[in-house]
Amino acid sequence: MRISTFIAFWLLSIASRQSAAQASPARANPQQSLLSRQYREGESLAYHMKATNQGRSGTIRYEADARGTVKKNAAGFVEEYAWSNLNFNGQVVPLAGDFRQPLSLDPNAPPGLPDFSHINPTLIGPVADMLNFYVDEWMAIKQGLHKRGDHVYVKHGGPNSWADGVQTTLGQDSIDFDITLSDVDESGHTAKVVVRHVPPEKPKIQTPVKWMEAPVADTPNNWVEVSKTNDKKYLAEIGKEIIDVKLAVSLADGKILSATMDNPVVVMARSCTDAQLTQCGEPEHYQIRRQVEIKLLQ
Repeated sequence: MRISTFIAFWLLSIASRQSAAQASPARANPQQSLLSRQYREGESLAYHMKATNQGRSGTIRYEADARGTVKKNAAGFVEEYAWSNLNFNGQVVPLAGDFRQPLSLDPNAPPGLPDFSHINPTLIGPVADMLNFYVDEWMAIKQGLHKRGDHVYVKHGGPNSWADGVQTTLGQDSIDFDITLSDVDESGHTAKVVVRHVPPEKPKIQTPVKWMEAPVADTPNNWVEVSKTNDKKYLAEIGKEIIDVKLAVSLADGKILSATMDNPVVVMARSCTDAQLTQCGEPEHYQIRRQVEIKLLQ
């Protein structure tokens, strides 16, 4: 679940800086956005999530339900979610009933990161994935999009790190955001938003050795990870990451009706015997791919 967790961290770092400097100078006031959320205190919401995470060592699958209630605090409106019915690789995972995840699409209430140390480790993926959807939609609302075809490119670049210094000695990606109001269906009272997390023209990740500099795919490399393995070696991975998020939103009140995330990473990896990554085996090519979807149940 490390990819889900680091995405949550860097999305929040980007969201915290989402003021005038990073958006198109032509954007409208966020309050005028067609996507603006109209909150009603006490409102109930429920989502079902399904996800797969395919990687070098196999595939992880999980499903879960999130049920929330709209509350108002000093910062603004918040949707407070309780998680249940977590199924991880076909096994039901019992969850304690005291964890609540606060999420918000209120442009005046910056997103917050839950304390992952108090969450069942198996639930970290779903919690971070849900946060990703909300932060992407929150960012789209902040752009003031109001008609079909409205488009903003948000430069971020990074680098964004998830290295823990113990198991993962280097972990970074570099991403910009390409946000489009792709469709407006007045008769169906829905809008569609596409948020693409794409490699910048000049990614800012670290490449500690020369062999990591050659592009693995059709853009400069924007994703790197070096981790220790059980046999006291190092797995060094380099590649291209993109994240495509598609959101369907209610025009009546701005609720997220459904959303999908497709997060492929094209990877070239080598197993190395030294921390400097100079004594390495032959390259191995594979893809890491996360796919997540949520649907509003009520």
